[in-house]
Amino acid sequence: MDINNLDSKIAKSKEVLKEALAKFPGQIALAWTGGKDSTTTLHLLRDLCGGQVPIPVLNIDTGVKFKEIYEFRDRLAQEWNLNLIIVRNDEALKSLKIAEDKEECCFRLKVEMIAKSIVTYGWQALITGMRWDEQPERQKEEYFALREAPPHIRVHPILHFTEMDIWQYINDFQVPYSSLYRRGYRSLGCEPCTKKGIPGGAERVGRDQRKEEIMKRLRGMGYF
Repeated sequence: MDINNLDSKIAKSKEVLKEALAKFPGQIALAWTGGKDSTTTLHLLRDLCGGQVPIPVLNIDTGVKFKEIYEFRDRLAQEWNLNLIIVRNDEALKSLKIAEDKEECCFRLKVEMIAKSIVTYGWQALITGMRWDEQPERQKEEYFALREAPPHIRVHPILHFTEMDIWQYINDFQVPYSSLYRRGYRSLGCEPCTKKGIPGGAERVGRDQRKEEIMKRLRGMGYF
């Protein structure tokens, strides 16, 4: 793979996706947050499969996403005819103090729902839009990675993409994206824990840094 050539990177991503679909027929889904990376991953899969997404698309609704993300999610799901599965931990939302304890909040609203969905739908693999250069705890990730709780394979087709690659791909292929990016956001999470980016700063500098500091623990629990 030519690390300086987007066409080469696209080919590698589709190779990973093709292998994943062949290995886990009927037992694989794609996790889609509505952000630029997972939307690019979704588009790559759709392009690979002749303009349709042939597997379920999982969206974890924490109840505190930006309204623009919800609007974008629902619009694109309809336009692309996605088999969208939305899950939300309503029980946790009744008692949680949102964003107060970062670890508990992410675990209850995200990690628990990822695990529950994998068990409920019998998936053996889950595709994500993770990238090596996005966050230090993701730099050692592999294209196919075993997770234990519950046992399944995480598939990461765009690990080798950079932030600039993502935007070049979006521009080249006219991929829809949330309007929040045009307002200065570079990395989108839950609204209480996400601010606009800083020109010249790290991509995730707008994310709550207390959560970034415990990313290793969160990923050990099953977080993306």
